[in-house]
Amino acid sequence: MSDDIRIARNDEQHRYEILVDGEIAGFTEFEEDAEGRLVFPHTEIDPAYGGRGLGTKLVASAMADEATRGDVIVPECPFIVTYLQKHDVPGLQIAWRERDIEIAEHASTAERTPGDEGVGTPRG
Repeated sequence: MSDDIRIARNDEQHRYEILVDGEIAGFTEFEEDAEGRLVFPHTEIDPAYGGRGLGTKLVASAMADEATRGDVIVPECPFIVTYLQKHDVPGLQIAWRERDIEIAEHASTAERTPGDEGVGTPRG
């Protein structure tokens, strides 16, 4: 059985969403900063959908889309920082912040519950 996996940008919610069989399985949020760059502070995959690599698929698609849009992104979420350190995204303009790199180096990118290869720490 193969799942129908789709990734969509939801401008109203300021996030990219990954949908599995039409249900939202996770998202990565973005917000515009004072310089017009898109800051990505948080990524989350529902534990019910864990273990499928959805976090990586979501971030890969979101970053590729941002590269085509020409936006400058600021990776704040430890999962996105780690992803971008390991993967080249042609055309993506990244504004690295040293503190985000340091936080990512010490943050767990594993979910607290069974599942995906990891997401950043929850906001709240």
